[in-house]
Amino acid sequence: MLYKLYQKHIFPHLLNQVMQTASLMDLRRELLLGVSGEVLEIGFGTGLNLPFYQGVDTVYALEPNLEIFKLGQERIQAAPFVVEHILASAEALPFDRDQLENVVSTWTLCSIPDLPQSLKEIYRVLMPGGTLHVAEHVLNRQNLNVQRLQHLLTPIQKKVADGCHLDRDIETALLEAGFELDKVKYVDAAGIPSIGQRMLLARARKPVSGIK
Repeated sequence: MLYKLYQKHIFPHLLNQVMQTASLMDLRRELLLGVSGEVLEIGFGTGLNLPFYQGVDTVYALEPNLEIFKLGQERIQAAPFVVEHILASAEALPFDRDQLENVVSTWTLCSIPDLPQSLKEIYRVLMPGGTLHVAEHVLNRQNLNVQRLQHLLTPIQKKVADGCHLDRDIETALLEAGFELDKVKYVDAAGIPSIGQRMLLARARKPVSGIK
């Protein structure tokens, strides 16, 4: 009972505050530069990406957590383009094969229950040559001590942060899903604890000749 109350009434507000850390907002701006047209955003959250979209016609806002989505209403109303709420999971996207040119995921791939299936679905709905734009905290490959802590604390993190994994190797997962990586950039985000500080910015492209 208490855990459900935490998930519904406390965690959405905590998430909204943490994800507005200045260094993360800077990474959003960098990632979303040049994204245009129709966009599917996986894990829309509270709409923190909306101010950074330029030249976008429609954002399909996939967010299964209604309490989190409600916190983004002011940002949605202020957006100069259509924002359509998609109540679905990333593992079963309600879009046709080869339908979308751009999919965006910012700090969401860490918490999807079935990451391989969700990447398979994203690959399916992207048109050949389409791009998945990713910002995510990841397994720290450079620091073994931090890496050990990430493995150790992930079970706790999953409980307190709605399924979030501290130790996912997102770059490897993207390659295993069949994507080609046009851009890969790792940074340590200021103002974030070392256990979750290592960030990946990536543009993962569905090959023009790709069939999966």
